[in-house]
Amino acid sequence: MEVSIVVPIFNEKETLSTIVERLRAVSALQIREIILVDDCSTDGTRALLEEGFDDPIFKKCYHTKNQGKGAALRTGFREATGDIVAVQDADLEYDPEELPRLILPIEQGQADVVFGSRFTGVGPHRVVFFWHMIGNRFLTLLSNMFTNLNLTDMECCYKVFRREVISQIYIQEDRFGVEPELTAKTARLDVRIFEVGISYYGRTYAEGKKIGWKDGVRALYAIFKYGLFRRCRKPGKLDSTPSSV
Repeated sequence: MEVSIVVPIFNEKETLSTIVERLRAVSALQIREIILVDDCSTDGTRALLEEGFDDPIFKKCYHTKNQGKGAALRTGFREATGDIVAVQDADLEYDPEELPRLILPIEQGQADVVFGSRFTGVGPHRVVFFWHMIGNRFLTLLSNMFTNLNLTDMECCYKVFRREVISQIYIQEDRFGVEPELTAKTARLDVRIFEVGISYYGRTYAEGKKIGWKDGVRALYAIFKYGLFRRCRKPGKLDSTPSSV
């Protein structure tokens, strides 16, 4: 099965080439396209994209103003044409070598959606922020209460979808609220969700980490908003479909 990989990018000049090289080096991945979505970077990332990445495997999308990860995923998902759609951050916190393990349950016909988990004891895990860990676990617990799922890491970047599943979901959140939004909207669909343990190479704020406490507050809002209200698809699109979310 061919895979579309969506890479949301904001100020990742130092790591973008490396993550793309690592993606392309994973022989077990049948990559149809790598969709690079620049969210109006200001550190030279855009010039790097414009001057390179000329292989036909790349699709390059540019935002004229910074909007956030959710907006970048909305753009990238719209461009995806592969059988499977996966998310890959550009900051080296997640190892592309593990993507085949996440995709395997879909390829074997067992799953429609696969979430990664940094908390299930698979692979190395960099020790960074205690309160981030507590916050992630709390948000996951609250999300599970609304969705009736038993995920261990709702906020994990690694989320993999059959394209026909993600095409049913219209993203409304522009920033990091996209993680609970995707989780809630996926839970509303009649799909099989799996979770696979992954390693995690977290970075500090000095190394470029961007998520902050305001994003945690927005995640809380998104959990309540999308957990309480069933209409999640873009107004007027496939509204007659019983499973629409």
